Amino acid sequence: MKMSKGQIGRRLLGWAVAGTAMGACGSAFAELGQPAPWEYKLQEAATPVMENITWFHNFLLVLITLITLFVLALLVVVVVKFNARANPVPSRTTHNTLIEVAWTLIPVLILVGIAVPSFRLLFLELDVPKADLTIKATGKQWYWSYAYPDNGKFEFDSLMAQDKQPRLLGVDNEMVVPVNKVIRVQTVGADVIHSFAVPAFGIKIDAIPGRLNETWFKATKTGMFYGQCSELCGKDHAFMPIAVRVVTDKEFAAWVEDAKKKFAANPANSFASIGTAAQ
Repeated sequence: MKMSKGQIGRRLLGWAVAGTAMGACGSAFAELGQPAPWEYKLQEAATPVMENITWFHNFLLVLITLITLFVLALLVVVVVKFNARANPVPSRTTHNTLIEVAWTLIPVLILVGIAVPSFRLLFLELDVPKADLTIKATGKQWYWSYAYPDNGKFEFDSLMAQDKQPRLLGVDNEMVVPVNKVIRVQTVGADVIHSFAVPAFGIKIDAIPGRLNETWFKATKTGMFYGQCSELCGKDHAFMPIAVRVVTDKEFAAWVEDAKKKFAANPANSFASIGTAAQ
């Protein structure tokens, strides 16, 4: 069935309106620090590292889109210009120096253009700056334990809370950090390999038994930020969320004082058993 130019125009306009509405809905549903319904893009960045990851993602998306459109245009030209009807006597040309140099040099330049920001981003992620605060995150089956060696060496467990929102992400004890401070996170596994990941911070690092790994972040916004174990670690892998509460310096100092009393005064309650966590 053939469509008139008016019908084609109206259909294209409809697609454009639908795309705009989808983009608006995606922005409207987006919530800071957690996944959102119908989300089709990365979570909003809350650290300089995540801002760079988002920029690099958008850069690659534009680049691969241009490459795809260029290749599609070449295919259309070949189909239209070099079919048997339009070109009954085919050319016997076997070499074209300019084209051969171009299709060798252009991909090399594209790869270099990708490599430079890629290596810069990797260096930013792996080069841990001088930390204002160090936190040790221990992955256990199936919950996380957090230790604050710089603030009195207290430690507590963080288990998923059934009565908290968002579902499957709320915990009983959040990891609390100050805003605009460099936080070094050291990870280790107590039993099997886990993975500490918070999308809004742009961090993801394995927690391996017998090996101490480390990463870092600098949260530039206050609020709650959620992540999950990103390594298949057992039957309750889906139920060991990560919740990070970013607060002001004054609020963090007050929380530290309360935490010292809470987790030091009740050591039996601050550490959950494996049996309790598995329920």
